[in-house]
Amino acid sequence: MKVLYINRPNSDYLQDIIYTGLVKLIGAQNIIEYPWNIRFHLNHRPYPKNLGQVKGELFNSLKAKLSPHDYDIVIVASCHPDTIQYYSQIIKEIPPHVKTIFIDGGDMPEIAGDLSITKGNGKELYNELISYREFDYIFKREYLLDAQYDKNVYSLPFGFNLDHLPNNLNQKYKYDVAFWAVESDPIRTKVLELLEDKYDCKENGTTRNQVMKKYKRKGKFYLEELSACKIGLNFRGGGWDTLRFWEIPALGGFMISQKLNIQIDHNFTDGKNIIYCENDLSNLTELCDYYLTHEEKRINIAHNAKKHIEEFHTDMHRAKKILDTITV
Repeated sequence: MKVLYINRPNSDYLQDIIYTGLVKLIGAQNIIEYPWNIRFHLNHRPYPKNLGQVKGELFNSLKAKLSPHDYDIVIVASCHPDTIQYYSQIIKEIPPHVKTIFIDGGDMPEIAGDLSITKGNGKELYNELISYREFDYIFKREYLLDAQYDKNVYSLPFGFNLDHLPNNLNQKYKYDVAFWAVESDPIRTKVLELLEDKYDCKENGTTRNQVMKKYKRKGKFYLEELSACKIGLNFRGGGWDTLRFWEIPALGGFMISQKLNIQIDHNFTDGKNIIYCENDLSNLTELCDYYLTHEEKRINIAHNAKKHIEEFHTDMHRAKKILDTITV
């Protein structure tokens, strides 16, 4: 199978995760990048901006770029005006039998909703393009549980590329309870207000008014630090789905999270590999107190979470979901 992968030549988390998964499944020589994306092949910036990087595939990607552009499927890999613009340049050249796929990794629950809040005429161009030719399949990150979508729309949240795990994860805990996040949703503000004077939160940086550009923990050091937390917390930001929701269990960490209002195939199970708190946060500190003092239970849940990620939620699983769906 050959794939024409229309991408945004910038960091775009779901686009990047799908790319690395596809490379592992079908090989870079079978993926025609349009445009060719140097960020997929050179370590341009630290984690997570390098999520799409695949080492050792530069030659194969260039071979695919220079070979005749025959392809079986077209993937429009991100919900960004640039990607839609690239798609518009070749849409009339796509043979009728070739399947077209749109990956909507944006925060908004509506299909292509992010195009309405970004600069440019992305939404208008999108509407024009689908009036010419509808997508055969749409994969949606923010696939709400309480919303109705067309039959050709499937859920596809973030996952984790295990290649990004640090070589030396912290063997000893440094922090009790941590939530290092900007206040991109009111629930995050409530969490930080509730916790910043409890446990070791103030000392470890679980405080109000955090700014992403000023984060002290960046790149793989961030992942190392996250693995050093007895309890890692997750709450929605611009979208329900966050990288943190997948990072903590992938690192072998214990996570307390709000329940995500999106469809996740093979979701985590409360009490087995995750702990969910009440949406109003009424039992958050109670849960923290309990699991700080019940280490064996906490570690067992964390181990189960890591196994669950490895079995169901890697970049390869996300790419396989696409390939399996379109070949049914």
